[in-house]
Amino acid sequence: MSDAPRPRPLSPHLMTGGLGSPLLWRWHITMATSIFHRASIFGLYLSALLLAGWLLALAGGPQSYDAYTGVLGSPLGLLVLFALSFMLFFNLAYNVRQAFWDMGKGFKIPEANAGSIAIIAFAVATTLAFWAVLFILGVL
Repeated sequence: MSDAPRPRPLSPHLMTGGLGSPLLWRWHITMATSIFHRASIFGLYLSALLLAGWLLALAGGPQSYDAYTGVLGSPLGLLVLFALSFMLFFNLAYNVRQAFWDMGKGFKIPEANAGSIAIIAFAVATTLAFWAVLFILGVL
């Protein structure tokens, strides 16, 4: 028996296939939705700040409110609002799946992959429908 210590494995995040290290994982849809879920949480924090700014502008009077809504109504502002609404619907769908996972359902790989695709499809469809309704009603 050899007394030489075995080399300890590196952490998986250090072994990504770069610079000669072996690739330990492959990209898959559940990984993508997990990562985007974390990004969507950041987006929801940003939307809370935008809401707080809107309330401050509302309290600041008509000039402040018009300036703030003018920025939000600009093409860049609308793009940010569109992205934040997508993140909201994505987060909603992801948390519904998380509730099923908490019940022990949907852990098989095909079910998890289908759930991830459903989350993305739901977020895209509801975001587009939401913005279509806003445009039809003349809100924007």
